[in-house]
Amino acid sequence: MRRHALAILKMTPAALALAVAVAPGRPFAQQTPLASRIVATDSSAYRPLVAVHAGAGNMAFAGLLSRGAIGPHFNFLHRGEIPAGSSIGHHFHNTVEEMFVILNGEAQFTINGRTSRIQGPAAVVCRMGESHAILNSGTETLQWMNFQAASVAGVSDNFDLGDDRVGAALDAIPTFMSVQLDRALIRPAGARGRRGAPPPTPASTGTMSRRLFAPTVFRSAWAYVDHVLVAPGATSPEVAHESVGEAYYVLAGSGTVKVGAETAPVARWNAIPVSLGETSSFTNTGTEPLELLVVAVARDMETKTAVMRGAVRP
Repeated sequence: MRRHALAILKMTPAALALAVAVAPGRPFAQQTPLASRIVATDSSAYRPLVAVHAGAGNMAFAGLLSRGAIGPHFNFLHRGEIPAGSSIGHHFHNTVEEMFVILNGEAQFTINGRTSRIQGPAAVVCRMGESHAILNSGTETLQWMNFQAASVAGVSDNFDLGDDRVGAALDAIPTFMSVQLDRALIRPAGARGRRGAPPPTPASTGTMSRRLFAPTVFRSAWAYVDHVLVAPGATSPEVAHESVGEAYYVLAGSGTVKVGAETAPVARWNAIPVSLGETSSFTNTGTEPLELLVVAVARDMETKTAVMRGAVRP
């Protein structure tokens, strides 16, 4: 979206500091204190744009996490707002893939020229080489996110089709992959823990998780997407990020995150990067469930293949 220079202008001060801190060849975790890496969503820092990818109307957003925040194949997390009637126009990426998330309202999503209405909160995967767009077809301003991961580290691209998707024909049933961010669908199964340790039971940790998108969904180094709940007073199992880095976004609740030996507070609409070689866990210090969206990206394409084959446990 207007290339690297404009992407820098759209960053919050914290995200810009985070980007500057990442020096080639040095582990991200060794450079920046944990509290400084956690980025709050600040709508006052959003930068307005018009006709994004030849879309209708206008929108505003900022970069929360920048390239390399959780590993070399992670490109960014953008967070912003799309007014009613506005869109991100129809376009392609041939070396990267994205996941659009709407936290409220409804939107018309287009994948490969087929459009359906999706009710938020929801996520839609835009895979490499598949055209995509989003139109706010509701009456309220959409709270929107976009994650991007690459097949080739440090590379991104786009090709616009000059189509704002206003008035597109709708399919009653989506022909593309989408999921609802529905707490009721999260089950006490698949709790994750440190590699080599017996898997903890959700009942003992107060943590439940749901895999929204599995490794096989993605063509890039993107590994998976999870939806996690940590009960009040509970601490999630410690996760070792030996081969897969994770970006966490707090959808609801509050608590603390522990990364290595450091602990810092987290709250609703915070973004937390956890990089390769680190360990992490969350403690819910509030009175409601701590709800997390988890995006994981593998160290490289070889590791991603190992994850799909089960040789590496994500």
